[in-house]
This record gives sequence, structure tokens and C-alpha cells, in this order.
Amino acid sequence: MPTVRKLNEEGFGVVGGILIPYSAPGDEIEIEEVKRIKKSRVATKWKLLRSSPLRVGARCKAFGRCGGCILQHIDYSYQLEFKKEKLRKILGLEVEVIPSPRIFGHRNRIDLAVTVEGIGFRERGKWWSIVDIKECPVFGPTSKKAIKRLREFIEEEKIETWRIREDKGFLRYMVLREGKFTGEVMVNFVTKEGELPDPSPYFDFATSIYWSINRTKSDVSYGDVERFWGKKFIAEELDGVKYLIHPNSFFQTNSYQAVNLVKMVAKFVNGEKVLDMYSGVGTFGIYLAKKGFEVKGFDSNEFAIEMARENANINGVEAEFFVATDKEVEVRGFDTVIVDPPRAGLHPKLIKRLDREGPETLIYVSCNPKTFYQNVKQLKNYRIEEIIGLDMFPHTPHVEIVSKLSKI
Repeated sequence: MPTVRKLNEEGFGVVGGILIPYSAPGDEIEIEEVKRIKKSRVATKWKLLRSSPLRVGARCKAFGRCGGCILQHIDYSYQLEFKKEKLRKILGLEVEVIPSPRIFGHRNRIDLAVTVEGIGFRERGKWWSIVDIKECPVFGPTSKKAIKRLREFIEEEKIETWRIREDKGFLRYMVLREGKFTGEVMVNFVTKEGELPDPSPYFDFATSIYWSINRTKSDVSYGDVERFWGKKFIAEELDGVKYLIHPNSFFQTNSYQAVNLVKMVAKFVNGEKVLDMYSGVGTFGIYLAKKGFEVKGFDSNEFAIEMARENANINGVEAEFFVATDKEVEVRGFDTVIVDPPRAGLHPKLIKRLDREGPETLIYVSCNPKTFYQNVKQLKNYRIEEIIGLDMFPHTPHVEIVSKLSKI
């Protein structure tokens, strides 16, 4: 009987070079069918003969089909060890990983596909197939209520739903967002062109309801705002700092761990003048400004900067936010620069500019340890002084890192 000895970086078990989805180290298995998917050999059918002691009961009934939480069947303490080992392999460093304060009900956003097959998330590896769900445990109880009301809304108002393979149908997504510390809920319906009946009688628990139209050919869960009911924004609060959330604005998806994230960034700041690069809605910048730092922030997304200015206003801080790209921003004159780039990492020209003109302290926030490692190697004039991992994404192989880099 083959035994799964380890997980690869994506969280799949490995036996003789074959990937075993949803397995755990210590599982004794029987492989029944193997297919080549992209460049990997994957066991598409296998039997569990003897369970690993690391296994726990997955709380979600869709586990094993839904492509989201591929580690939900593994004891949480081992999930953290797995992420530490992943960072050790990529970075060559021992990095502490701070556990998420909650491992269920922690996500403040989910994007549910609304299709003729059902309401839920895509089946792992099948873009055309939706796993029908009644609730999402990583989002919490509000999901059950919202999905139940959505089914009633569709049935009673006779709303046409999405046929994915044909790319036809009116209602495509329902995006749920929830302020975990405020209790405020936003429901955003993403449709194609057409008419949406008034959803407010069905979603009376929501603080804010939006209707957005996706006028592109892309499969995305956002669009142009057509109208809204209730409040224009919902609010979230992190350690006493309030943030407004709009359907088209990004916010850290784990509010409970985001508190630790902003505290860690603040701890790493040196001096008084801070530049918040890729600032988004001002998550770091406004938190630091409220702590008394002199903050400037920028983002290439004009709407994100509008939200950052609004967030600065409601918190009574004087942080300055402006629209710009990382190619044109002046990095001189600051004590600390914070970078929180996309998964692709920092642009090579920015790396050279930071090396040449950057401050004494650089704080690098990353959800992609591989690009972080590549960028740090390219930053010849900086060294890692402190680094910490934060589990923003329980039950997945992903891990966030925050590092304080000091000028050599």
C-alpha cells in the first residue's frame, strides 16, 4: 500500500511522483486512475485505505470537490508546520507563522457563481462545473442565509441564471462581503445586460445591496455599478481604525488576521516619514497615520485612491494619497517605504531605484514568497532584518509574509 509521505508546495500529497489531491501525510492509499494534467501526473481516482493521524473531519460538505480549501481535512497545527516548511524551502530561513485567530468564519468575501447547475464555487480543475452549496463555513453563517434568500429570489422573480459552457444567462455572480468587526453585510449581484428585479425585500439583512453589470466578455465577478440599495459602503474596523468597503475595492480577506498584519507593519516602521506604495484603500497608510506617522501613499488605481482619501477623512487623519505608477514615484526623502506589490512582485526598474535612492528601512508585504525571494536577492543594498509569516488563508497552501529590510 503506497503511503503519502509529504505535501508539495500546492498542498497535494505526493506518491512516486503522482499528485494525490485532498490527501494527508501518513495516508495509506490505493491509486485507481492517473491522468496527465498540464505537466503533472494526478490521481483522479484513489481510495483511502488507512487514515493519517493528521486527518480531521472537514467541516464543509463540499470539501473534496470545491477547489477552495484543499487542506481543510488536515489538523490546523500541521497546516502551520506545512507553511513553515514551505517558507524554509523557498527562503532558506526559519520563519514563524502566526496562526489565524479564527479558522472558520474568517473570510470577509466570497464570490459565488450563480448557474443552472447551482450556486457555489468551481469544482477543482473544471472551469465549467459548479459545486452547489448551501453555505460556506470559511465565510460564516451569513452565507447560509444569503444563499437561501438568493434561491428564493431567483425562483419567485424567475431570474435567468448562467449557463457557463454556452456563456449565456443574465445573473452570473453574487459577491458577499461582511465587516467581521462591524457586522455590516454587502451583497453585490453581477449580471449581464438586462433588468434586475428589486432584491431588497429578499435581502433585508444586508446593509448594502449592489447591482453591477459586466459589459465585457471576461468571466469576472465585478462590473459597472448600475444602482444600489441601502448604504453606499459597508465598514470594517481594524484595531480602532475604520475602513469603508465598496464592491469594486480590494480589502484583506481575513479581517481577524489583518489586525495582526497592520500591527506588524507598524512595528517595523522606522522614523516618521512613510511612503505607502501600492496603497490600495489605505489599509497600512491610514493605520500608520492614526498612530502619528507622516504618510504619503499612491496606487495606480484611481478608484482605490478615492477610497483611501475617503477612509482618511472618516478617521480624521491627514495622510496624502495620489494616483501614480511605481515607475514615476519619488522614493527619496522617506524614513520607511512600504511595498505590497501584486503577486508578480516589484518591477526591475523599481528595484534598482530603491537600491540607489531608497530609505534606511524597507517593509515588504507579500502573498507570494517566491517573488519576494527573487526581489530580495535583486536588492543588493538591503538585507532582511526581521521576517514573519501570517496565515491569512487557513485551509489553503498560501501564506503571507512581512519583512523588514535594512540598508546595508
